[in-house]
Amino acid sequence: MFSIELKNDLKELERLHRVLGDIGETLCVSKKNLFQINLAMEEIFSNIVSHGFRDEKEHLIRIIITQEDDFLCFRIEDDGVPFNPLESKPPELKRPIEERPPGGLGCYLMRCCMDDVKYERQGGRNILTMKRSINSEKPLEDSTC
Repeated sequence: MFSIELKNDLKELERLHRVLGDIGETLCVSKKNLFQINLAMEEIFSNIVSHGFRDEKEHLIRIIITQEDDFLCFRIEDDGVPFNPLESKPPELKRPIEERPPGGLGCYLMRCCMDDVKYERQGGRNILTMKRSINSEKPLEDSTC
């Protein structure tokens, strides 16, 4: 089990990437899988920092990473405003980028990069649980996301 607490500051992304890189190296995760894990985690972390808090106070975002068989499991907890990323509307990818409404791409990418995603609100905290196979590669253009 790996556990890290990050401040609600985008500067902490560097620390997150280092931890994920170390885990990937330890568990022999392919570069493609590690890239997609990093992408999903960066999107989630950035969304929490940018939209999750209505005050200027320091908050901690806890990330617990475990391995269950051939899967890496990520549990991300924060005490921000309630937000279920699974309810976000998918982006309108067929429209030109300049005509699209802002938002939604990060949550879409997270769903594309992970094999399983669950959300719950418990004790005033957002809890996002994601699973990703470390042995099979998932194409980002997978239409099931």
